Amino acid sequence: MLAKAHHQYKTIKLILGDQLNEYHSWFNEVNDSVLFVMMEVQSESSYVTHHIQKVLGFFAAMRDFSNLLQEKGHHVAYIKINATNNLQTFPANLNQLFAENQVELFEYQEPDEYRLDQLLKEFCASLSIPFKMVSSEHFLSERDFLADFFKGKKTYLMESFYRQMRKNHSILMEGANPVGGKWNFDADNRKKIPVNHFVTSPLLFANDTSEIEKELQKAEVKTIGNVDSKNFLWPINRLQSLELLTFFVEHCLPLFGTFQDAMQQNQWSIYHSRLSFSINTKMLSPREVIDAAIQAWEKNPKEISLNQLEGFVRQILGWREYMRGIYWAKMPEYATLNFFENSAPLPEWFWTGKTKMNCLSQAINQSLDFAYAHHIQRLMITGNFALLAGVHPDEIDAWYLGIYIDALDWVEITNTRGMSQFADGGIVGTKPYVSSASYIDKMSNYCSNCYYKKELKTGEKACPFNSLYWNFYDRNEAKLASNPRIGMMYNVWRKMEQSQKTALLNQAEIYLNKINEL
Repeated sequence: MLAKAHHQYKTIKLILGDQLNEYHSWFNEVNDSVLFVMMEVQSESSYVTHHIQKVLGFFAAMRDFSNLLQEKGHHVAYIKINATNNLQTFPANLNQLFAENQVELFEYQEPDEYRLDQLLKEFCASLSIPFKMVSSEHFLSERDFLADFFKGKKTYLMESFYRQMRKNHSILMEGANPVGGKWNFDADNRKKIPVNHFVTSPLLFANDTSEIEKELQKAEVKTIGNVDSKNFLWPINRLQSLELLTFFVEHCLPLFGTFQDAMQQNQWSIYHSRLSFSINTKMLSPREVIDAAIQAWEKNPKEISLNQLEGFVRQILGWREYMRGIYWAKMPEYATLNFFENSAPLPEWFWTGKTKMNCLSQAINQSLDFAYAHHIQRLMITGNFALLAGVHPDEIDAWYLGIYIDALDWVEITNTRGMSQFADGGIVGTKPYVSSASYIDKMSNYCSNCYYKKELKTGEKACPFNSLYWNFYDRNEAKLASNPRIGMMYNVWRKMEQSQKTALLNQAEIYLNKINEL
């Protein structure tokens, strides 16, 4: 709903769809001369093809937030996707509001995305009134902290950044030392889910977003994926997000670390928190999530061991802040990096899940059904295959950015181009994350139920990961042979019989030529 037209506002403050923090200092007091603006626009709904659950989640959370602000007495102009006065871009809608009011000041919170940062800077340069960008008051580090921290260094080691963050924020520290005597318990966190282990059922919500779905259809917003919009399962406000946080620390954190890399047929959530959508929209702050996990561990150290907690804290305090720091240090060039000069299109079944490879079928169908996959499914199933297949980073980038409810450019592109595709040539990861079938079998039960045979490297039913793996190393030898972390693989490759090498490369070529039929 638009605020009353006859009321003249002196200050207009823009709230983006991922800035739903009710504790931001903007909202400390009600001011009748301030108008907050929120909008659903085609320019944001269509820069990639988003998952239907992602668009519904953002719009539902934005509308809920707008209602909350109005209940607290704030003045809000909320422009819905099909509103007759919606000009479908931020600048056009803002200019329209400026024309209707005698505006003396425009304010906005720093955007997380480079694209929007540039857009709003250009918009402000066109204004004849004062403007101000303020902090979003969300992250635990400033945009440029990482760039300053690694000044003059070629590689940006996450571990050293993470340790500094622990020290800066006194998180899991005993004086100058880490709690438990170690910074990192990752070695304890690589277990497969045992046979007959009963995984906790995830907490799901039942939000009715069916009206928004109808509006999206009317607006002809193109989406991918599936949804039951009458029972939308993601949290759409702070209260539901807190409920999910409480559920996680009580029911999932005790086994989170141990099984954080595990994959299980028809188990889409396992012990993961699924809080990334709530945190990335700022309904929750990273600090309160970390604190809630630490408090649960302090209350119950027998049930929650330190490796479970540290693994979770590292994802938020370390990895999330690190990825954002890389993003602001390296954009916009980062979005163009293609170290391997890969050029293949994304296989068609990435959009349908219709492939005979069970691991990919599971990971992709789960993504289409829930707009979610955990980090190992993204890194070692979909990302691994895309890299082995030589897919252009732009193609896999657009897919990840569209399909996941938590995917925003600042966190998605560094994970995709950096960690997953090694397209940045080693800024984020020290080696490419590729594997044959053996790793997938080690961390999941996918292989036992697959058309292809994990142990076969060549022949009709050979697992495609096996030959594509060696083909990848052969194809990129000039770029990778000097990498100390993978020298061992080249030693194995060089010692192989020539006939075996030829068979593997021929098998890979067969699969690459009929990739859409795999």
